[in-house]
Amino acid sequence: MASERTEASARPLPATTLPGVRHIIAVASGKGGVGKSTVAVNLACALAQGGDRVGLLDADIYGPSAPLMLGSAAAPQPGEDSKIRPVEQHGLRVISMGFFLNDKTPVIWRGPMAMSATKQFLRGVDWGELDYLVVDLPPGTGDIALTLAQEVPLSGGVVVTTPQDVALADVRRGVAMLEQVRAPVVGVVENMSGFVCSRCATRDEIFGERSREDLERLLGAPVLAEVSLVEEVCRLGDAGTPIVIVQPEHPVSRIFATLAERVRSALDGATAAAEAEPVTIREDAAGALLYVAWSDGHASEYPLVYLRGWCPCAECQGHEGRRRFVHAADAALASWEPVGRYAICFAWRDGHRTGIYSYAYLRALCACPRCKPEGPDAGGPGPAEGIGAAR
Repeated sequence: MASERTEASARPLPATTLPGVRHIIAVASGKGGVGKSTVAVNLACALAQGGDRVGLLDADIYGPSAPLMLGSAAAPQPGEDSKIRPVEQHGLRVISMGFFLNDKTPVIWRGPMAMSATKQFLRGVDWGELDYLVVDLPPGTGDIALTLAQEVPLSGGVVVTTPQDVALADVRRGVAMLEQVRAPVVGVVENMSGFVCSRCATRDEIFGERSREDLERLLGAPVLAEVSLVEEVCRLGDAGTPIVIVQPEHPVSRIFATLAERVRSALDGATAAAEAEPVTIREDAAGALLYVAWSDGHASEYPLVYLRGWCPCAECQGHEGRRRFVHAADAALASWEPVGRYAICFAWRDGHRTGIYSYAYLRALCACPRCKPEGPDAGGPGPAEGIGAAR
């Protein structure tokens, strides 16, 4: 029979979704200067032109560009329930740090302040009902991208690159970051894939040239669009009138319309094929067991000493590259909490709380009789190899 504490600790994981928002799309890049914001703005506009309700969150706190590219200097107004009402422009609902700054005000913030602003833009804004919320992330794989993934489930991510080798090396990190936080990688947009002269319409491959097949092989993700470097795109973006809005029949606008359709299709497929997630976690303190019910109907049981021994943090595992079992003096569980929609953080009564167990890792650790009929074998190396592949 379960103890009183066991029943009290049985609870479903809290929902992390944004109320009313159907899909959240992250637009990322491994480095700056690849036209990520141009892609994010025109993708959002293309989705809206297709009849969808679309929001744009400019999460590039240090270098916001959405107000300029959308031609709006409006100030967001108070909304319901002490939330901020987003600015509406070109059929989009938009929030950006740029709305709260003038042209000469730098954002000299440390990471925690930028992370706090990101949370505020997600949950402190009255987004209303949206089909898509496009999030323009800052370059790289730092605090803001991680905060986004921890706060809300990402329906998918689009990574922007240019043809140079240095950009391709960085975009692999962007793809890996999205995979690490369980955001389906929708695909890659190769921006500035060639320069098209506005006078003679000749095309020059000024950044080099690769076939789509080569790009997909190098990046490990599908190429959704190849966007040429065209003068009108830059000029209209600087004027606050995205090319998709003012020249919908332009070849580049048609490319963005195709990109929007591919993103729609990919997100519908990704939703149907989502990996199993924990639905409920319950502790049996008397039996020193943890039970996890998964969204695919499976139920896992974990001896606490086993779960604690396979803690994935660097302090427990070191840097040797192979999983090892760590014997802890106290394997009593204090609490647990979700990390975004991709991991669980367990806090132990001995004060240890740095282990973040991804869903894939936690599922690979399943010690139930069905998954490990020979028993968990907590002192041995049994699951090390398989778990290493699931990291």
